[in-house]
Amino acid sequence: MRTRLLLLAFWVVSTVGLAQEKMTKADKLFYSYAYANAIEAYQKQMRDGKLMTNSQFLNLADSYFHTGDYKNASKLYLQVNSKDTIMSVHQFNKMLQSMAKNSEKDRLNAFLDTKKERLPIELLENMDFNSELLRAESESDKDFQIFNLGINSPQADFSPSFYKDRLLFSSSRLQKSKKIYEPSGDSFLDIYVGRVGSNGDVLNANTFTTIPDSKYHKATPYYSESLDRFFYILSNTEDDRLAFDENGKNSLALGMVYPNGFFRFLLKDLSTSFYYPFFQDSTNRIYFAANFEDSLGGTDIYYVNTNNGQIMSEPFNLGPRVNTAGNEIAPYVFEGSLYFSSDVFYGLGGMDIYKSNIQPDGIFTIPVNLGSSINSPSDDFGFIIEENVFGGYSGYFSSNRKGGKGGDDIYGFKINRVPGLKTLILRGSVAEIGQGQKIEKASVKILGGSEDLIKEVYTDEDGMFQVELPWRDAIYLEVGKERYSKFRYRYEENKLEEIQKTPLDIELLFLENIVEKKEGKTVLKLNDFLFAKGMSDLSMDMMAELDKVAQIVQEFPRMRFRIESHTDSRGSKYANKKLSTQRAEAVQSYLLQKGVPGANILSVEGFGEEKILNNCTDGVYCLDFLHNQNLRTLIVIENYSELE
Repeated sequence: MRTRLLLLAFWVVSTVGLAQEKMTKADKLFYSYAYANAIEAYQKQMRDGKLMTNSQFLNLADSYFHTGDYKNASKLYLQVNSKDTIMSVHQFNKMLQSMAKNSEKDRLNAFLDTKKERLPIELLENMDFNSELLRAESESDKDFQIFNLGINSPQADFSPSFYKDRLLFSSSRLQKSKKIYEPSGDSFLDIYVGRVGSNGDVLNANTFTTIPDSKYHKATPYYSESLDRFFYILSNTEDDRLAFDENGKNSLALGMVYPNGFFRFLLKDLSTSFYYPFFQDSTNRIYFAANFEDSLGGTDIYYVNTNNGQIMSEPFNLGPRVNTAGNEIAPYVFEGSLYFSSDVFYGLGGMDIYKSNIQPDGIFTIPVNLGSSINSPSDDFGFIIEENVFGGYSGYFSSNRKGGKGGDDIYGFKINRVPGLKTLILRGSVAEIGQGQKIEKASVKILGGSEDLIKEVYTDEDGMFQVELPWRDAIYLEVGKERYSKFRYRYEENKLEEIQKTPLDIELLFLENIVEKKEGKTVLKLNDFLFAKGMSDLSMDMMAELDKVAQIVQEFPRMRFRIESHTDSRGSKYANKKLSTQRAEAVQSYLLQKGVPGANILSVEGFGEEKILNNCTDGVYCLDFLHNQNLRTLIVIENYSELE
């Protein structure tokens, strides 16, 4: 409960705001975060026969949720959802969380099946992906070494941040200089600093005086070494008093301070709270969490473009691949991956830590749950990581898991590899062989080692595709489209590791580009080739053309064809018939040697001079070039209309 209070509800309802609304005693308790007392008050309200609105039923459901009574929470959420539309997307996520935590997975899946058309496709893909990934999690995936820090207190300690050889963090531990934050009974949040020891533990925590003092909240610091500046959040104030919007809400602003103490607001809105700033040097972006009106759930992750920390753009929502109907907070970018926390319903606990790779085009891959080695049934958030001098990785995160010292504790971790359950991400483009034309809506199938279909996607208008799935040791990649050839290849473990590093360039033959009409037949489009006079031996040029035929058959394995050979009228009909048959058989023999299956060749026939194309028949004088028009060998496709 405390984690949700401190991280997701950093706002204070003023007494003026409460006085302007007609609230019951239960409502006032609920909006003061006294959830257990609110439950008792709402129950008494019902026993006394007083009318309960749907909004109050939702308040009661939220109270059950925050006190861990997921059975009653899911019952009430479903009840309100069945008869009203006032439920927010964030409450919808809490309903799903309640069902999941109440071991109602079958009921949850059945419910989602009825809502699939109304839910974002990304949410469903993320859910299926992570559900399969977590089911397949093995002991070898559980290699985080986690330890509780010595500087943790009985109050909330969270939001660790690297600062040179020290660690910054936020805490609600009691101070004489800080007022008490009434909803929690703790002090308003402040920023602390401690020295990082050789074993990763943090020692000698004290208030961090470089950031200007405040009687109210200041928290979630981030230090940019390249700018030598601090980013953090703080309560909105006016004349050293909390400032409220028209609804009685006090929100959190995002500020930046220089080492000399000079302070500047970066993002400030009395109705919007900002959380967890992170400055990315390579892009000059500030990532943060906020509860804007366009949020896809509770809090979403956004970024703004800056010029050395000065904001130069409007906030950009990271979109439905990262943001969900739940809350997303604590962005942290490391080695091309975005780490963040989310309480989306398909996780292991309340808040779980996820990782999404950032592609070169800026697209985020499916966020992957880091697994039960670090995530717990409680809230896990505020993940930071760096490479250590011993060749592995180390970092910190916060959690309110059992066994800690306070509400939220900071934990250190060590791991030998880049964290995250192993996944498979294939991306690339599909184009026509020899043309460069990109192919839209081509089918890209991933088949398992036993050739069972795992996933199918389609190329976009630019011929691009990306497919993500939990790791397999072997797959078949099959790419095709109607009237195109098919690409099919088996990749095993070493090759799979390799092809994830660079995009795949896949080329397909377009059937229309390799055929033409001749003599009322559909034939393969080949360069003309002539046998030497009276001979049936293949020249190098002929072999090169027949190599094309072998390749085409490989691309279209269902192709069935006839081989026809024709002569001119010079010589006897008997000799020409025999010669043309020998030539057709020579073509057949070569194709068989090149691996063309005999079943693809339906017939081999020499027609001699039976099908002369012009007037150069027996007894008619013709120039050589006219006679040569009748010398031809055709590959006639018999099942053209059936080819895919």
